[in-house]
Amino acid sequence: MTYLQALVIALVQGVTELFPVSSLGHSVLIPAWIGGSWQTMVTQSSEQSSESSFYLAYIVALHCATALALAWFFRADWIRIIRGFFRSLPRSVRESMQDRRLRLAVADKDERLAWMIIFATIPVGLTGVLLEHTFRVLFAKPTAAAVFLFINGLILLGAEALRRSALRRKPAVAAAGRPAQAFAPAGTAETAAAGAPGHAVAQGYSATRLYDSPGASSAPGGPGAPTSGAAGTPGPDGARRPASHRKPAGGRDVADIEEAEESDTRLARLSYADGVLIGASQILALLAGISRSGVTMAGGLWRGLDHEDAARFAFLLATPVILAAGVLKIPSLFGEAGAHIHGQVIVGVIVCGIAAYLSVRFLRPGH
Repeated sequence: MTYLQALVIALVQGVTELFPVSSLGHSVLIPAWIGGSWQTMVTQSSEQSSESSFYLAYIVALHCATALALAWFFRADWIRIIRGFFRSLPRSVRESMQDRRLRLAVADKDERLAWMIIFATIPVGLTGVLLEHTFRVLFAKPTAAAVFLFINGLILLGAEALRRSALRRKPAVAAAGRPAQAFAPAGTAETAAAGAPGHAVAQGYSATRLYDSPGASSAPGGPGAPTSGAAGTPGPDGARRPASHRKPAGGRDVADIEEAEESDTRLARLSYADGVLIGASQILALLAGISRSGVTMAGGLWRGLDHEDAARFAFLLATPVILAAGVLKIPSLFGEAGAHIHGQVIVGVIVCGIAAYLSVRFLRPGH
């Protein structure tokens, strides 16, 4: 692999990973279009042992760079979610030992969302480990990648149809005054078992009241309720939100961070079963040509999320999956696969990380 090849593939991966167009598919097709030594890089990946596939190891390294860029951009969110997990874990262990069965003790949206991300990551993780060789052989076939890119386009068309249908239903839901689904407190039946969650998912989703989120009012005069004359920015209903004490982070302004928390509040109202179904849709993205972000957003729209929340959930689910793949495959770069490409890997990771960071900034609302 030359430095030019490493640079081009890194730019392709960094830009396309966050768009719903399949970075993996383009990493297969672009070398195939150029031909020669470029195409040989891809076909070499179908060898029996993945430990000798330098191109596959390089692509995994680029994916890790993308995941790190995502983690850095959303670091304020990940710190909050990880803290929620470590708050919930000891209570969950204690209650599970007391009741002698698995129980999840979740008290707020961050704790619930942390568990949901874990459960949603399991299906694609297991599938990737068990069927690694099958997916790797398909990865090396440009014709298969082209077919799956076409299928990916159909998935995106279906997702857009779901989005438009949800927009048409939204006024009807608001007019009906359907009550919002309340967040289940710790120890209730809805959050007790990971495998048997409640299934009241999308009813009233678009009209849900914000829980434990910036500027949300839980009761007149209660915590978080807007006060007359309070300094701040107007909310969606015209009420003025109290001034925030948060600080910008990772190129994101305060309003963006607050909107992320509000989105997490809505995501936390999903049942665990729906979270797992959305996460399982990432299995399709193991095929070169199927976009991870695209298929995950389509899964979110299918389970009742709106477009913005589906996109956020897709970003959150991508980070642990990609990093987990890196933990398994990156060591091969220090063996036979990466014997002569360490310099190219360093250049590629830097370029890919910067490209991915700029891409996610571009994709965020208001940028």
